[in-house]
Amino acid sequence: MSSYGKNYDVIVVGAGHAGCEAALASARMGCSTLLLTMGLDTVAQMSCNPAIGGLGKGHLVHEIDALGGEMGLNIDATGIQFRRLNMKKGPAVRAARAQADRMAYSARMKQVVEAELLLDLKQGVVIDLLTEGGRVAGVRTREGLDFNARAVVLTTGTFMRGLIHIGLHNYSGGRAGEPASEGLSDALRGYGFIVGRLKTGTPARLAARSIDYSRLERQPGDESTKPFSFLTERIDRQQVDCYIAHTNERTHQIIRDNLDKSALFAGVIEGIGPRYCPSIEDKVVRFPEKNSHQTFIEPEGRNSAEMYPSGMSTSLPPEVQLQYFRSMVGLEQVEIMRPGYAIEYDFVEPTQLKPTLETRALPGLYHAGQINGTSGYEEAAAQGLLAGINAALGCREQEQLVIGRDQGYIGVMVDDLVTQPTLEPYRMFTSRSEYRLLLREDNADQRLTELGRMIGLVSERRWQTYQQKREQIAAGRHLLQENMITPANKELIESLRLGELRNGVSLEALLRRPEISIDRLLDICTELQKFSAQALEQLEVSIKYEGYIKRQMEQVARFREYEEIAIPEGIDFFQLQSLSTEVREKLASVRPATLGQAGRIQGVTPAALAVLHIHLRKLQRG
Repeated sequence: MSSYGKNYDVIVVGAGHAGCEAALASARMGCSTLLLTMGLDTVAQMSCNPAIGGLGKGHLVHEIDALGGEMGLNIDATGIQFRRLNMKKGPAVRAARAQADRMAYSARMKQVVEAELLLDLKQGVVIDLLTEGGRVAGVRTREGLDFNARAVVLTTGTFMRGLIHIGLHNYSGGRAGEPASEGLSDALRGYGFIVGRLKTGTPARLAARSIDYSRLERQPGDESTKPFSFLTERIDRQQVDCYIAHTNERTHQIIRDNLDKSALFAGVIEGIGPRYCPSIEDKVVRFPEKNSHQTFIEPEGRNSAEMYPSGMSTSLPPEVQLQYFRSMVGLEQVEIMRPGYAIEYDFVEPTQLKPTLETRALPGLYHAGQINGTSGYEEAAAQGLLAGINAALGCREQEQLVIGRDQGYIGVMVDDLVTQPTLEPYRMFTSRSEYRLLLREDNADQRLTELGRMIGLVSERRWQTYQQKREQIAAGRHLLQENMITPANKELIESLRLGELRNGVSLEALLRRPEISIDRLLDICTELQKFSAQALEQLEVSIKYEGYIKRQMEQVARFREYEEIAIPEGIDFFQLQSLSTEVREKLASVRPATLGQAGRIQGVTPAALAVLHIHLRKLQRG
């Protein structure tokens, strides 16, 4: 082996969504960074659905953006259809989603990576880690080169021992048409890591011109688009349409008749698949009472001939895929351009990580994305951002960043990963957060931008935008408190349908009424018209839900009591004879950083937590 001859602060392995965010964060924080990828032409590739956002996932994208990440800006620049979901529900569960131009998304992200001054992008396949003095010291590639660094971030996606299944045929691959990464997972086992096996899948890609759109339900984008990034002022591009199709009883019968040819049902696949994104054959078997399943037929790009049928992932043979698609209304003459497939891959059990995403077994080594057992571009990007931040902070010998469950969905996700065993690929949902009214999309910048500024990742432009919005919210609140509607304003009272008004009422009090929106107050208080839509939205939510928000803040204050009780890193849990063997084993395995985190480990009872609390108080007293 020969050395490349250039030392880096941080090496990031894999240039998917996690790898790009990790490398950009590290470089932007002043660390010399190397991003190694198996293929320079597949940077930020959208292997499955060409879309960003959705319930829970859109929250992650806003948080990535608030901290200074790139995903929000990238989808704003390359999205071809934008929609906001759950707009008839409360603000905590409203979410943004955008269909992306798959090739444009990848191309723009690659340009951003290549333009970053302290970041080198190179092609190479990592097969082993270099270590020195009990910590990571770089990577070794299949091409015979050693690259040295002070920190390494692994973002391997589905490539570690990837195995693609199409029907009963399988072959080695990290993605269709790309080789798997061999050797690295064995190397990780050699360093003492627990390595498991998971499975995911993707549907066939359909030829756009072979679909009869007149027989499908059209789904346009929103007339008024809301950007993902707090820096994007507006999106003016013409949007493309998506379409809705449905399976039927004939479709289901074709699938049932061919289950013996499915790798999943024939027992060929060992890995566990995502419960919340099952294959079409899995849906048919698990929900026999359903006569139909919906699929969104989505374009892969503005100029692409391929259409993506969401929710139709499969491991059935290509001829069966063609047969069941042609049984669906509007798809009777459809042609398949690429068959769907299932893929198995290795992951590393994330309970072996610290909340910073650094591995406990090998200091300086960080894991992010599907190597941690997660699914989804947004989950990967959020982990990549945090891992890149902490790799850079570690190189600067500064305290590393931990995001709490009360601060962001990033914190919820990482806490879930490092405290709970992985039983299936992890996916973010708003229901995973106990404080979701505080962790809304609209206030992600108010929650996290100051953190990003403190660590040196937030640019001056972003900081000024954040400050301006904060000032507008404060000024808007003052205006709403000071402006009154009195009984003398009869025409206004009538137009707002306020009924009989005996005393004056402030616009703030008026806005608390569910039927009054802030848009209706803009003509009454014209000074509000100069404020940004983002500031007005957050102002409205904070006033309408003030009581609920206050209660959640009180819950957070109680929660923080346990979160602030640190558990010494070298504590020997097996000496706590008052705890059961099972609890001691789980505590020793996860090694929680705080008492609050210990309480979220499956099997650690409130009684066990009380015993641990007493022991920690004794240690503190000395």
